[in-house]
Amino acid sequence: MSEAEKQRPDSFINKDDGRQFWQSRDADEDSMIGISSVLPSLSKVDLEGSRSFLAKLGIGSDHGLHAIGYALEGGAGIGRFTRSVLLNVAEQVDVIEPIDKFTENLKGVDGIRNIFNFGLEEWHPAQGVKYDLIWNQGCICHLTDAQVVQYLNKCKATLKSKDSLIIIKENLSIRGVDVFDSVDSTVTRENRKFLSLFQQAGLRLVEAENQSGLPGTFLPVKMYALAQSED
Repeated sequence: MSEAEKQRPDSFINKDDGRQFWQSRDADEDSMIGISSVLPSLSKVDLEGSRSFLAKLGIGSDHGLHAIGYALEGGAGIGRFTRSVLLNVAEQVDVIEPIDKFTENLKGVDGIRNIFNFGLEEWHPAQGVKYDLIWNQGCICHLTDAQVVQYLNKCKATLKSKDSLIIIKENLSIRGVDVFDSVDSTVTRENRKFLSLFQQAGLRLVEAENQSGLPGTFLPVKMYALAQSED
């Protein structure tokens, strides 16, 4: 690794530090979403924004939208999004979450097919498994740039069709550069970096939208819908 590479924000990411941070958190919604007195309904705002984004992509349970067969959530935590959204639009859902205690309450839940207690960088899809939708929220930040591209390539290989989608929902850097956070060993990336990583993984941008309803003191949160490149 060159000196320049050693100084990149993502070079400071440490898997063990990140997992130690989450192991110290309680297995509840407050810990997952960071609810505060500033916005007690943050989880509701977040979920409504996600549902709305999926609806724009034609996915949902309302009239005029369509359900899907199989979905995967990467970095599922306690399954907040899987329980509230994915299980309402998908026949079956698989989840990836490295912290075992977070997935205890998902065992035996109707509609949840597989629970993979691995990090995204360690997960490998089973042969022949295909997904209509892969949702990733607040977890890509724990991966280095190279690991993001590798993970997205694995996701791409499991997409069922050209209409199947990968969703990335993450905080955006407002500094014009990527920023490392030593508290949870993550990197907050700028929009241009995300677009570059998507391109490196051979994915095309279908739709993008900022999460609405967040206080002005919060970092912007952006949702990206990605599909296989048509090249």
